[in-house]
Amino acid sequence: MSTLSTHVLDTQSGRPAAGVPITLEFQSAEGWRELTRGTTNADGRVRDFLPAGTRLEPGVYRMTFHTGEYFRAHALRGFYPYVSVVFELTAPEEHYHVPLLLSPFGYSTYRGS
Repeated sequence: MSTLSTHVLDTQSGRPAAGVPITLEFQSAEGWRELTRGTTNADGRVRDFLPAGTRLEPGVYRMTFHTGEYFRAHALRGFYPYVSVVFELTAPEEHYHVPLLLSPFGYSTYRGS
């Protein structure tokens, strides 16, 4: 069973980024297909991002963090209205963690553990 998680940290405040809407999509021959959506909690995570028993197929996925909504909610002006992270899942039995380090004028991501 594959799992997928994310964690968003606001590097300007040094705190988890609560309230960031996130969508997850899968790239098929017909285009992008939305699989799920969620919003980060007080710890900057989305609990139960995928329904229990979900098995992710090998392929290309896109996780979009709607950062503009987060910045507006905190009375900040950001440069990036959203951040899309596209990644390839090759081993469906593994855990994939896609963290985002965020500030109003920059971001960074990596494959976490």
